[in-house]
Amino acid sequence: MIRLAILLILVFCISCKRQSKTELSKSDSKEAAASYSPVRLGAHEKYTIDEKQSVIVWKGSMVLATKGGHTGYISVSNGELLIENSRLVGGVVQVDMNTITDERHDTENELVRHLKSPDFFDAKIFPITTFQITKVAPADGGNMTVTGDLTIKGITHAVAFPARMDIKNGVANAKGKLTIDRTQWDVRYNSGKFFLNLADEAISDSIEFDVQIVAKKNG
Repeated sequence: MIRLAILLILVFCISCKRQSKTELSKSDSKEAAASYSPVRLGAHEKYTIDEKQSVIVWKGSMVLATKGGHTGYISVSNGELLIENSRLVGGVVQVDMNTITDERHDTENELVRHLKSPDFFDAKIFPITTFQITKVAPADGGNMTVTGDLTIKGITHAVAFPARMDIKNGVANAKGKLTIDRTQWDVRYNSGKFFLNLADEAISDSIEFDVQIVAKKNG
């Protein structure tokens, strides 16, 4: 009986010690969680894009250079840039495809109507093209490589392109040049990948976009 009593007392003591350690561990975890604060949380500043001063120049060409190509403009409709320590770290740019014009800023002609049609960007169904920045990395000569998700006609693909940005007196000026394969966004009209015997009517799958963004610091 004495041995049994001693054994029960030892078991009880060990159990109490384990419970005490467990409660202490939980308490330490709560304190650590309460004191943790992400370093980058709220560190960036928001710059709202100025739609009137921002513009995108597009350029398309024929496969045969002798046939020529077309150039025009698209307006930025909305967006913001996220700046941290005078460096771009994120943001989003929205483009209104219904603002497509030709090189003379003409909005009503056969070319512009065709670009807005289902053959190309189907602007009535998909009026907004969006670019969401996911990564910005420094590059040579003070430039940067901007990576993000480009959504056209409801289709999203990751793209990357070189850019440069200067900030002065609360105004950010960013410029970049992006070239895409239009067929990845279901823009297949007269593409040699999908249509045969196009001859000199074949249109290049590449579309160039020269992007100029002006954004102003909030507040």
